[in-house]
Amino acid sequence: MDRPNILFIMSDDHASHAISCYSGRINQTPNIDRIANEGARLDNCFCTNSICSPSRATILTGKYSHLNGVKTLADKFDGRQPHVAKLLQQGGYQTCIIGKWHLGHGGNSDPTGFDYWCVLPGQGEYHNPVFYDMGEEKQYRGYATDIITDMCIDWLNNRDRNRPFFLMCHHKAPHRPWEPSEKYMALYEDVDIPEPETLFDDYDTRSDAARLAEMRISHHLTRTDVKEDPPVHMEGKELTRWYYQRYIKDYLRCIASIDESVGRLLDYLDKEGIAGNTVVIYTSDQGFFLGDHGWYDKRFMYEESLRMPFLIRYPEGIKPGTIIKDIIINTDFAPTFLDYAGLNIPDDMQGYSIRPILEGKEVDGWRHAMYYRYWMDRDDHCVAAHYGIRTKRYKLICYYAPGRYYNGEYPKSAKDTKWPQWELFDLHNDKYELKNVYGDSAYADVVKELKEELDRLRKELKDDD
Repeated sequence: MDRPNILFIMSDDHASHAISCYSGRINQTPNIDRIANEGARLDNCFCTNSICSPSRATILTGKYSHLNGVKTLADKFDGRQPHVAKLLQQGGYQTCIIGKWHLGHGGNSDPTGFDYWCVLPGQGEYHNPVFYDMGEEKQYRGYATDIITDMCIDWLNNRDRNRPFFLMCHHKAPHRPWEPSEKYMALYEDVDIPEPETLFDDYDTRSDAARLAEMRISHHLTRTDVKEDPPVHMEGKELTRWYYQRYIKDYLRCIASIDESVGRLLDYLDKEGIAGNTVVIYTSDQGFFLGDHGWYDKRFMYEESLRMPFLIRYPEGIKPGTIIKDIIINTDFAPTFLDYAGLNIPDDMQGYSIRPILEGKEVDGWRHAMYYRYWMDRDDHCVAAHYGIRTKRYKLICYYAPGRYYNGEYPKSAKDTKWPQWELFDLHNDKYELKNVYGDSAYADVVKELKEELDRLRKELKDDD
């Protein structure tokens, strides 16, 4: 059997609950759903650090942030280190990345291991964006999602058809600020998007970290985000609902363009007659709060931010309609690519190939818990640094606050805050993570066991500072 092509499609900040095959009730994504229907849907795929640059570095290297060097948005990726594109290129694959890079620019931070690269500087722009085309600055007319798709298809048309390819199609959308294309500007105009159950969360029983976070729909969205001023005298829950509808509609309009892009790429594979021997993956760099807990953005270890969508189709190796419940993390992506390519997986990669799981095989000793760490202590949105562990039933989080201050000082509301603080959630009984049971004596043994496992994982993963 020929080695498969690999088409990796990644959006930015696309929460799984804004994908209809994940029972998302707020929109329809028929083309993205097609990957799941004709392949597999992973229900427990998680990121190890819910922020853009660190997640992208982890996906490339198969290593946690503290080992790949990208812990925060301020850290540039050192392209001299080994990563999956280099290994695939050395193994005979044609390699390409088009779209969002977000790992630094210039010197050792430009993409390496790619035969061709054309990436946005930083976050990039939605309209008439500038790209770095193999280092040369070029401006393109049009909408970023459409341009990235066009570039990917052009590259595929000009590929060497005698060699397999590895194409990373990285969309900017639906990252903030949410700017839809003209085609979808009026989508949802005459409907109300369903509100999340936790839109009016009061953070009762939670740590101070939840209360202090500055990413509330009701307080922290700007006029740039919602495009107009709210009606005069509107306040309270009515005002929150007004902000939510304007935020979520533009977010979903950006996703409509992504879904269209995915359809174009799938149609291209069909037209070329290579769909059967191409691994197609759709994911995002992390999750996102869609009004959940009253928030937008990500960073927290709560489910909506932690969970990544992950859909994969490979007709020669994955049964249509497969649903995977095992815990998968983004360190597993690179080993999986290498496994499908028939290449050795380096011993220092911290993830594992999920190919056996996708093929319906039992994997002895597969992880029963995952480790998470967010490093950017109150730098943006005033989210405290934290680490934690998630099993299939429980989640234990420690907000350890190592001493950095937001904008040079603690917010006034945090002057007397004592750190560290802990949260424990029983996900079987509290799927929305509203009740912190860390201090409940009924969970004393659970806390003890989870802390022991957390310490073990930190040592195993070499994050035991």
